[in-house]
Amino acid sequence: MMRPGPRNLITDVGGFLVGNAEDHRLKSGVTVLTAAAPFVAAVHVMGGAPGTRETDLLSPENLVQEVDALVLSGGSALGLSAGSGVADALRAKGRGFDVGGQHVPIVPAAILFDLLNGGDKDWGENPYPALGVAALNASGLDFEIGTAGAGTGATTATLKGGLGSASIVLPSGTTVGALVAVNALGSATVGDGPHFWAAPFEIGAEFGGLGAAPDFDARALPVTKHGPSQNTTVAIVATDARLTQAEAKRMAIAAHDGMARALVPSHTPMDGDLVFAAANGRGPAPSGTDALLIGHAAALCLSRAIARGVHAATPAAGDALPCWIG
Repeated sequence: MMRPGPRNLITDVGGFLVGNAEDHRLKSGVTVLTAAAPFVAAVHVMGGAPGTRETDLLSPENLVQEVDALVLSGGSALGLSAGSGVADALRAKGRGFDVGGQHVPIVPAAILFDLLNGGDKDWGENPYPALGVAALNASGLDFEIGTAGAGTGATTATLKGGLGSASIVLPSGTTVGALVAVNALGSATVGDGPHFWAAPFEIGAEFGGLGAAPDFDARALPVTKHGPSQNTTVAIVATDARLTQAEAKRMAIAAHDGMARALVPSHTPMDGDLVFAAANGRGPAPSGTDALLIGHAAALCLSRAIARGVHAATPAAGDALPCWIG
């Protein structure tokens, strides 16, 4: 039997910390996952319109195998500057890849498009570096989901999106968690009703407990946003298992199954759907069926985290879409 960790957050994976920063006037924000020491990371992109920073170095054949932080941000390509803010702050703390005594923090990042969500985007100086620093400084074990961090201005086809998280403890004791900013072209709920696509994977009543939709036409055309470029769901899955970078990438690939189960449609040409994977090696290397179960748990966690992010969203003045109502 698999069960959630005590917080039902990605920080149930011991050693990882998460921080959020947001500007509600801007209707945007940044979320940072970090740890006290560098950790193995990988990435897999399945959307057709990604926006990323330093993801090439996450290929297993490349030199750097560990990173200092992972960043999820709003702001489209402008939000990639949040990674620079985080890197500068980490360097000031003496963190980073040591090159002849110079420390270069490794901070991959991914962004979503939230520039047309009703927020005030008429800024003078790019706000995302400062938001990145604030999110890093806020990092801890507990953090808000819903209208917070990178999910602050997120939307789906029919409802306000948000930041979600979930965790699972495997029978072996290995913990897996997910963190996601849900800003999909498609929908997290079935038709016009409140039932989540992810309902079959819900644990308890973590996103309303309504169960699966009683009836829907699987042949119907999916509901999508009117604006085809206003999208992208970006996520992180993490574990305390000791994984190589190649094994971490396999976990990220498996986690995309969870995105497809929770968002319809997903991985479209107009989404930049992406999953980072993080592994800090506090636990043992997976053996036997655990290698399979880690990927399966990552997909389950991501499905649940997506629904939890939409379920937890809260209304604000000027919102373009309503929040979920059960």
